[in-house]
Amino acid sequence: MTIFELGPAILFVPADRPERYAKAYERSDAVIIDLEDAVSPADRPAARDALRDHLATLDSSTATRTVVRVNPVDEADFTEDVAALSGTDLRYVMVPKVEDPDDIATVAAALPGVGVVALCETAAGVLGAQQIAKHEAVVALMWGSEDLMASTGGSSSRFPDGTYRDVPRFARANVLLAAAAAGKGSIDTIHTDLSPTDQFIHEAHDAVASGWTAKACIHPAQVPIIRQAYTPTEEESEYAQALLAEVPKHGGVFQFRGTMVDGPLIAHARTVVTRAAKLADGPR
Repeated sequence: MTIFELGPAILFVPADRPERYAKAYERSDAVIIDLEDAVSPADRPAARDALRDHLATLDSSTATRTVVRVNPVDEADFTEDVAALSGTDLRYVMVPKVEDPDDIATVAAALPGVGVVALCETAAGVLGAQQIAKHEAVVALMWGSEDLMASTGGSSSRFPDGTYRDVPRFARANVLLAAAAAGKGSIDTIHTDLSPTDQFIHEAHDAVASGWTAKACIHPAQVPIIRQAYTPTEEESEYAQALLAEVPKHGGVFQFRGTMVDGPLIAHARTVVTRAAKLADGPR
């Protein structure tokens, strides 16, 4: 099974703008080349041609940082998208509006061996996230707020202050828990604020603290904000390394710098050290 190792800042780029591909790779940890919402139906044939040419030139390193978002499985464009991707070295495909494991089975049959990122962005998809995550082809779940509101008949996912309303908050938590319970990756949804607003910064830090593997973004200016949120501070790294150095000296719960340390705190420290190591060299 393909293992999801992308993140933390994953940048969307329209498939019909191939001149943007290289810059997207340079500025982010991974790239989602989008054949769905970012491309008008009339422009999708040309976008597929550009994407097909791009995928034919991918080296192994770049292939591991590439996701392609296709159209929903029940739309005609899906068949054309799959035809463009078949026979390439693509590692990951993102499927929008997934609502049950049958949708994943359709993708897995069309693109065998390609890891599926299931986008749970409808009421049915959010409620079915637990079963979707269990499918062997799924490597990660992502959630989406605005399509979710469209599926419920709502009009806005956020309050005027920028925080999520209760239904999107539930959806976000449900998708994260479903991914974590299944041992799969998780991608927090985009934020439309392109500048580093307080709400955007808070949301990125909350994604880290809550356990999201990565956060998607729609503009290169958002990448450093997300990466900064995921990068442990020097103090956090020093504390985690020092705590882990003490673990072999003790047989169970022990005291460290005035606090009691047990299994969960040790696990947190290991997460900090691992994250710091992955982010040490900048976007890749």
